[in-house]
Amino acid sequence: MEHAPLAVPILDLKAQYVQIKAEVDAAIQRVVASQHFINGPEVAGLEEDLARYCRAGHCIGVSSGSDALLVALMALEVGPGDEVITTPYTFFATAGAIVRLGARPVFVDIDAATYNIDPAGIEAKVTPRSRAILPVHLFGQCAEMEPILAVARRRGLAVVEDAAQAIGAASRGRSAGTMGTVGCFSFFPSKNLGAFGDGGAVVTNDAGLADRIRCLRNHGANPKYYHKLLGGNFRLDTIQAAVLQVKLRHLDGWTVRRQQNAAFYDAAFARVGLRGDLVGTPAVTQSRHIFNQYVVRLADRDAVKDYLKQQQITTEVYYPVPMHLQECFAGLGYRPGDFPESEKAALTSLALPVYPEVTTAQKQRVVETIAAYYRVAGRLGSRRAG
Repeated sequence: MEHAPLAVPILDLKAQYVQIKAEVDAAIQRVVASQHFINGPEVAGLEEDLARYCRAGHCIGVSSGSDALLVALMALEVGPGDEVITTPYTFFATAGAIVRLGARPVFVDIDAATYNIDPAGIEAKVTPRSRAILPVHLFGQCAEMEPILAVARRRGLAVVEDAAQAIGAASRGRSAGTMGTVGCFSFFPSKNLGAFGDGGAVVTNDAGLADRIRCLRNHGANPKYYHKLLGGNFRLDTIQAAVLQVKLRHLDGWTVRRQQNAAFYDAAFARVGLRGDLVGTPAVTQSRHIFNQYVVRLADRDAVKDYLKQQQITTEVYYPVPMHLQECFAGLGYRPGDFPESEKAALTSLALPVYPEVTTAQKQRVVETIAAYYRVAGRLGSRRAG
């Protein structure tokens, strides 16, 4: 009897849940029993835990990573006519938060090796309207922050770190989110630290800014019904905070397994003769890469992706269209060719399964299937991954 091939999903949250089910279920039940669903004690508890974990002075739980960016920019009073320097190769929320406030995203192309904003291009984009630099720590690795911070100091700009994919990552021993003025995290379920729905957080070492963000997340009210600022409903649900408190205790162990999985891929691609010209593996340039994604470069990305899908191996493209070419941003006036490295990454990058619970057999099958594609294409010899 012929067996079905071993399926490999891009992510398996059920496998994670099974391991921590008792802890998570008990935490949720405590909130349900208390009926304290908004601003319950678990929210404050999580904020303390996250501040300690990130080595930040203050942490404010919010409703999503997108809202973390929005409320951070609101707290910095970014508004109409202002400019925020950022990357075009990122998730929509990065640029979306800027435009929603009436400001203009000013894009700088990425470094080809890391996919993060190229610091060398930033200062030339600073104008009298610039208010902030918004680097993204993409795929779990920090942007090169020292030159970014240097430009910010010289030009009097705030630095908002989009660390949505990078909780626990570090650069020169400093935690993602804590190097600039303010850092923003996402707890979308697929993240390294994922909630059971939407959630996010903002961290800062500026006490005044933290107070302003706390006020803004609750309709700008302090005390209740007395609105000092024009804020919004950016609160983190108590149930999500309870789930995240449990998961945070496991985060470092999960990160180690992601790093081990990435190292497995690196070695396996090298053994089979793929690493390099055919499969460009991630460049690790910072002190702690947490591999929210393991992203490879493939000249024939779409064909490889389709071949893997036929073999029941799921992959993901982050991101197929850079921000400067998105339809909703057409009014910004950017054109194809403006940011060639971002456009090249959009056509060649592919994320492989790297979640903590992916098995050795599954990882091996990913590598062997990619090798099989290149053998069929006549671009690889008969060697197999060992």
